[in-house]
Amino acid sequence: MKISISGIRGVYGNDFVPSDVIKFCDGFSRLIKNGKCVIGRDTRTTGEMIEKLVSATMLERGIDVYNLGISPTPVVFRKAKEIGAGIIITSSHNPLEWNGLKFIIDGRGITEKELNVVKNERNLERPKIGKEIIAESDYISDAVKIIGQLDQTQHVTLDIGGGAARSVAPELLKKIGCEVTTINEELEESSRGPDPTADKLIELVDKTKNIGFAFDLDSDRVILVMSGEKKSSDITLGLGVVKAIKLGIKKFVLSVDSSLAVEKYIIAHGGKVWRSKVGEANVIQTMIKNNAEAGGEGSSGGFILKKFNMCRDGLLTSGLIASMIDDESIQKDIEFFESFSQIRDKVSVESILHERVIAELTKKLKEKYEINQLDGIKISINENTWSLIRRSNTEDIIRVSTESNDKQMLEDIQKEMTVNVKSCYEEIK
Repeated sequence: MKISISGIRGVYGNDFVPSDVIKFCDGFSRLIKNGKCVIGRDTRTTGEMIEKLVSATMLERGIDVYNLGISPTPVVFRKAKEIGAGIIITSSHNPLEWNGLKFIIDGRGITEKELNVVKNERNLERPKIGKEIIAESDYISDAVKIIGQLDQTQHVTLDIGGGAARSVAPELLKKIGCEVTTINEELEESSRGPDPTADKLIELVDKTKNIGFAFDLDSDRVILVMSGEKKSSDITLGLGVVKAIKLGIKKFVLSVDSSLAVEKYIIAHGGKVWRSKVGEANVIQTMIKNNAEAGGEGSSGGFILKKFNMCRDGLLTSGLIASMIDDESIQKDIEFFESFSQIRDKVSVESILHERVIAELTKKLKEKYEINQLDGIKISINENTWSLIRRSNTEDIIRVSTESNDKQMLEDIQKEMTVNVKSCYEEIK
């Protein structure tokens, strides 16, 4: 089981069991001040079982539960901003046998301090039993106000991936003036896995006439398909930034693994960039600290527009991109982002060994490179090339990412860093 500010995640029935659900929801109930909590879930088969446990636990602690049923993460965040607190039953892009809990307080993900309450404190108070309410969301109408109407009809193909986007994404894009075709609406019939950033999206590429979007199971991730190819997740973030700059936004926070090209674009257009640790909650905390209005994570295609939602919002982002894709300057922006390339790999390492591997790598790499330890080990090779080695918050892996505008250097540095991780791991285990 993985426990972090990104959420509680595990293989349900194996290392994540009903007693864990009750324990963590019990702890979270101590953070809720107004006695209200919205809950929603993605389409995993274990979601309904966990939903009943979550609801029963919160009701017993005297919390009124507003149930959205199957609902995308951004929709639950938006409702939690109104209600005050929220729980999403999801493990996002993880394999289907996984599930988990994501906690929201004051419209944002929880902090490390709040996570300690969730993990370690029990709520011994037993006031009157809460009540359960079937909730409704104004997400679509609110998002339309931000996106606006298209000047001309845009044909959009949506790859739902069997996830929760099916209840929102088609209607949202139709409302702004798109003609919409959907594929992979049902989970059991989906032609791809739960993570669109890792999948080749062959069916979506084949069926997209103009532009297409692929979502993960809870819709915080979105990947763009256009011109007969799948675009990188950093392009999604980059185009979100382009739209934000058009809206007058100047202050951004990018996770430490997000594309250098996006940072350069922001600075070239008069903006300012702060870097945060990887993880949506870390990006949000840095945005709040610096009063930044937008940002996100390139690795997940996760763009965040703070005034609308303090989370990665694949649904809103798809609409924002669709609203400007016919702008003549957009292709030049995409070409600039694509002048940099990034390789993202992972090495299987048990979570219990992550700290030791990172510590040994730090000693080794300090001898050759200057490193930044904001989150893992980030090595600046030159002004256009960097590499990042960091432990995953959600899986038993160490991630290795390298970016450069020189493809040969990109491949050489990525190979070198991956070999370093594997050799350190072999020495330790």
